[in-house]
Amino acid sequence: MQFIDREKWIGYALMLFTLAVWASFILISRLAGTSVLTPWDTTALRFGTATLVLLPYVILKMDIRQFLNGRFVVVAMLGGLGYAMLAYVGFSLAPAAHGAIFLHGLLPFWTALMGWLIVQEHMTRDRWLGLSCIAFGIGAMAIIEVQNPNTHFGWGDVMFAGASASWAAYTSLLKRWQMPPVAATVGVAVISAVLFLPVYVLWLPSGLAQASWQVIALQAGFQGVLVVIVAMLTFIAAVQRLGAFTVGSFLALAPMVAATLAVPVLNEPLTLGLMLGLLGMVMGALQPWRLLKSK
Repeated sequence: MQFIDREKWIGYALMLFTLAVWASFILISRLAGTSVLTPWDTTALRFGTATLVLLPYVILKMDIRQFLNGRFVVVAMLGGLGYAMLAYVGFSLAPAAHGAIFLHGLLPFWTALMGWLIVQEHMTRDRWLGLSCIAFGIGAMAIIEVQNPNTHFGWGDVMFAGASASWAAYTSLLKRWQMPPVAATVGVAVISAVLFLPVYVLWLPSGLAQASWQVIALQAGFQGVLVVIVAMLTFIAAVQRLGAFTVGSFLALAPMVAATLAVPVLNEPLTLGLMLGLLGMVMGALQPWRLLKSK
């Protein structure tokens, strides 16, 4: 009994840490988007740093030949480069709260669509209810925000929607192809670096020379180590101890936490429209009626 309780407490601690990283991703990515760094700089720092850290493990513990499989290239293009580049471009054009809503809020819609197209998953009653809550929240937000002369929707929101779709396709393909999460994560980081860094060095604009070492260290350490490696490991460990539903429901709060923190940290307004969008998104993701049914 004591061992079980200890494992659960460890699981809760890991889950809380993962929530902190996921919420901070929105804030720190927005900080990068408003700095001298270009989205391509942040992408390079993400995958370049992750690859440097993972390289000893890859050489000593993994069969590098498995990464030559075309499936690894596909998931790297979707869950690696596609997601990261679209998200970072979005954060250079739109506020953090928009990222919280359009990057995470649209994810259940894309997940349902990709699950149907790729894995042939059927829609359940709970999914329909969850999507309805999210649709109501985003619809209410759109109606209110359109009437506000100080806010507007633009290409940044389109980028967030594209990043969300890319991530949903990535996760659906992981399920269809039964790819182990650790191998997939390592493969995504390494292959993304191999494909992206030469293009970045030769052709893409960069602001690294104008950035301070503190800014570069923050983005490299957070994006490349905490997000790509550490948070992935803590997420898997938390799911093993607490279950996917418990962990997934709790982590659905990350966008709400990020949007709330963006008010004092980034001096961004939290309008009524954004609050309604976040509320609908969190209700749809948490699906509290499932908790009531399980009792």
